[in-house]
Amino acid sequence: MKRIAICPGTFDPITNGHIDIVMRSLSIFDEIVVAVAPNPKKTPLFKIEERMDLIGESFKDLERVTIESFDGLLVDYVKQKGGVAIVRGLRAISDFEYELQMALMNRRLDSVIETVFMMPSEEYSFLTSTIIKEIASFGGSVKGLVPEIVEKALSEVFKLK
Repeated sequence: MKRIAICPGTFDPITNGHIDIVMRSLSIFDEIVVAVAPNPKKTPLFKIEERMDLIGESFKDLERVTIESFDGLLVDYVKQKGGVAIVRGLRAISDFEYELQMALMNRRLDSVIETVFMMPSEEYSFLTSTIIKEIASFGGSVKGLVPEIVEKALSEVFKLK
């Protein structure tokens, strides 16, 4: 039986920190589904289709990584995909409180699905999509912090504004 994990997020945009978590997850799971979610609490810079394209390009050579969008309860999506775990990255203590609440609620909704927390590599421990967008909006360099395709997409978006 394949061990499938779901790595959910808004990925607006995907960063090298996200990629680091997915790549290291492949040593634990047979397949990773990067599940792109709309977030009604956030106003995304990129449409969901654009985010999926950027993520797809970032993982284009990895057949064990698939990219999909989902809406609704995460545990329902995980069950639908035959997943055994949810993979979440934790950068700092500030992430832990929110992620713990979500993991406990997901466990209450479905006790079979586990949540696996992974720490990013040290060089990405400070990285967030929000920080990336802010730097790019002021013309700062995000080279080495995001895939090249994302760097290009950000420069195109902020040239237009």
